[in-house]
Amino acid sequence: MEKDITIEARRFKKVREELGYTQQHFAELLGAGTTTADIERGKTKISGKVVMELLSQFQINPLWLFGKSYHKHVAAEGGSVGPKVIAVTDDNDDAILLVNQKAAAGYPQNIQDSDWYETLPSFKIPLPEYRNATYRGFQVEGDSMLPNIRPNEWVLGRAVPSIAEADDSRIYIVVLHDSVLVKKLQKVPNSLSKVRLISLNPEYLPIDVNTRDIQELWQVNSKLSFGVDEPQESSLLRQLQQSMEELKGQISHLRP
Repeated sequence: MEKDITIEARRFKKVREELGYTQQHFAELLGAGTTTADIERGKTKISGKVVMELLSQFQINPLWLFGKSYHKHVAAEGGSVGPKVIAVTDDNDDAILLVNQKAAAGYPQNIQDSDWYETLPSFKIPLPEYRNATYRGFQVEGDSMLPNIRPNEWVLGRAVPSIAEADDSRIYIVVLHDSVLVKKLQKVPNSLSKVRLISLNPEYLPIDVNTRDIQELWQVNSKLSFGVDEPQESSLLRQLQQSMEELKGQISHLRP
């Protein structure tokens, strides 16, 4: 029987269940009567009003709902967190700009100043993982992301066009109006207006921010580390080998 139900009815039910609403509560939110049971059974068509409410309240893409798009969410109005300025190389390819700790302090205020971006160093990584997308590098300040990301390390992030397209519980570079943070992003259940920013270091408490306060969002996919410490095991092994050589030398001197 399930296969006889229209795709929009199945996806409508899927949305309700993922949001955690009862059929009665969901119907009230959408102005769809007393229950959504008939919609989910395919007995009642989804009205234009309900489609618009799904879009405005939960950013559900109408084309996805009816099986015409792979993108489930779409911003109803604005909501772009993509890069405000994109740098390109002489070959007209996207360049990766590097924003150190000092530059990051002024990044939110200069986010649309193309002249300011020209003061930042840039480079290009000729690997397939960095094609067909815009990337930016930020230097991490503080120890809130230990042990995964250490102070002064660099993280490279891929541009995210909208909050709706952000993956839950992934690490992001979050550009607010007054700061640049590197945090794990967690979507708040039943809310599209807020997200929770979580530090990996348990000494730091989570931060809830309004999505409208996010200017840009970059999903971290790699990092650059310098001055990598040698593994303790390797150092210890070398010390043991050196001690053994010294011991052999001392033994050889004791032989008649």
